[in-house]
Amino acid sequence: MENLDQIDLELLKQLQKNSNITTKELAAMVNLSPTPVYERVRKLEKEGYIKKYMALLDEEKLGRGLIVFCDITLKQHTKEIGNKFVRDIRSIKEVMECYNISGDYDFKLKVLVRDMKDYQDFVINTLGAVENIGSAHSTFVIGTIKQEYGVPF
Repeated sequence: MENLDQIDLELLKQLQKNSNITTKELAAMVNLSPTPVYERVRKLEKEGYIKKYMALLDEEKLGRGLIVFCDITLKQHTKEIGNKFVRDIRSIKEVMECYNISGDYDFKLKVLVRDMKDYQDFVINTLGAVENIGSAHSTFVIGTIKQEYGVPF
């Protein structure tokens, strides 16, 4: 962060809002010519400040309208078991996010499925195949109040 100046921060802020913005449009926003803006953006990418560019899709329109937060407790806690759980979870397409958390549970998963029947199948057949899960507690999203992506500036 110490390597970033105000122009870099503004570039990141604008790209986070719209990654399809052109270099020319970005240059106008930060009062530079396109060439140095292009070079700055490439540097931000190379240094890992920009991880990737992507499109945000509408889950409901694509038939994945049920969001479930699933809290997982493992039966045992060893390095091997933890690493295997992480590998297994990373390979499950319905798991959109996974966090190792403190408190009563070990992991929090954000799961995206079609409907309750699809989630039931996910729990029984997909999570049920993951070794060493002691318990799973599900919380179903009724409605989304705020959903932001990115880093606040």
